[in-house]
Amino acid sequence: MKTKDIVLIALFTALIIALGLVPPIPMPLVPVPLTLQTFGVMLVGLILGPARGGLVLLLYVTIALLGLPVLPGGRAGLAVLAGPTAGFLLGMIPGAVVTGWLAIQLSGNERSKAGSRSPDDSQSIVRWQIARGAFAAIVGGIVLVYAIGVPWLALVTKMGLTKACWAMAVFVPGDLLKALVAAVVAQRIRRLNMV
Repeated sequence: MKTKDIVLIALFTALIIALGLVPPIPMPLVPVPLTLQTFGVMLVGLILGPARGGLVLLLYVTIALLGLPVLPGGRAGLAVLAGPTAGFLLGMIPGAVVTGWLAIQLSGNERSKAGSRSPDDSQSIVRWQIARGAFAAIVGGIVLVYAIGVPWLALVTKMGLTKACWAMAVFVPGDLLKALVAAVVAQRIRRLNMV
């Protein structure tokens, strides 16, 4: 691993920790608060790709499970795994990997589409890049994280899978907005060749 990769992994792990420090907003009917961590998962996957993005989230989860209070509300330690949010926490690792992988797969299509467009059509290329990023963020950062987190929530709270799915519906509009913002930010960062 290159020094640049190590620095980026450390930097983006610090970003995820900072997003976790934003006070969580309690939501009605469900013991899972609204946080900015899923935004971090999406952003990390889109910017760093699957390997480095997965390492960022693996490092973050490991730090939390070792006892450093980096989770929203200052939570930490192995006891977190017995709580209703543990599935979402663990789902963030594959969520970042899938987001990054899907973004790379879709960017191959982008190159072929960009080659067939006129040079004056750069605005539509930017829109395509944002749409591609948002789609990857939705699949990895929302669908996959929920696919792991919701069953865990249903199991721990004994509320049933259907009820847990309905309870989590309150988070979907905010998460869709996070996916769009992450796609815009990632597109701008890549355009500036910052990473």
